[in-house]
Amino acid sequence: MRTRTVRRSRLAPHTIDGETELVLIHEDIEVPRPPRDWDRTVRSGITVAAVALVVVSLVWSTASIGDLLAAAVVAPAAYGAAAAFDLAWVLCMAAEWLCRYDRRRGRLPRWAGHLALLVAMGAIYAHGHALGLPVVGVVGAVVSGIAKGAWTVVMIVQARPLDARTQQWYEQRRAKLDGRLAMIPLQRELQRGEALIEAEAAALSANSESGGASTAHHDAHPDASGASGDADDAPGDAENVVSIPRDVTKTAAIMAADSALGGDAPPAKIAHLLAQQGLAVDTAYVRTVQSREARKTARGSGGT
Repeated sequence: MRTRTVRRSRLAPHTIDGETELVLIHEDIEVPRPPRDWDRTVRSGITVAAVALVVVSLVWSTASIGDLLAAAVVAPAAYGAAAAFDLAWVLCMAAEWLCRYDRRRGRLPRWAGHLALLVAMGAIYAHGHALGLPVVGVVGAVVSGIAKGAWTVVMIVQARPLDARTQQWYEQRRAKLDGRLAMIPLQRELQRGEALIEAEAAALSANSESGGASTAHHDAHPDASGASGDADDAPGDAENVVSIPRDVTKTAAIMAADSALGGDAPPAKIAHLLAQQGLAVDTAYVRTVQSREARKTARGSGGT
């Protein structure tokens, strides 16, 4: 029986002068060597060989189709477009590999890969035919067919067919997991939306509080001049006597209150006056209406 040497470590007590400590001891022991897994070795070799054939096919088809297209366009564009022919069925093979445990999902990339392969083989044959060498075109097209066939063999070797019940069990578990994964970006989107709403509400609340604070400061510290005092008293008197109709729009009510307060009144003061009349409006909305009406007035004056 073949063996192999393995180094193992263990803790053992070691005493010096009556003091005992656990120290690490290394030991080399012989253990049986498992038999070589030839199945795994051959399977890996088949996969590597198939990948090498795919690379050779990609290079050959790109050179062939690129030379055909270079007769009509510049070489970089021609060879870039030529690579797409083989990359299409290589991409389908990669998707088929990912779906190797789900036969229904793997059916579409499999047939799409066959279709893309036929298109690439036709383009390679067209290149040979254009050069007057149809045999070269046929042989070159077969290269891609051999690479695709080799990968098909790899898929057969690597596949793990599932019986009907196990397939259903796998699909149900896969569906539950996919649902949980799909909820991650959805929950992030909802959280971002809620955060934006909270931020907007906080900004509007801050604007309302700042507007009310500036109005309170203005009332507490009136201007010392008599003209300013009279101007401040006029809006206050207007607050007491103005009456806003109930059947008008909010915009009309805001402009009426602004006019009653002498024009260019603070938004918080207009909102307060409308609140006394039973019409609740937000300070930010009042400010928006004032800005919009000011722009309309400016445009009208400019047109005149």
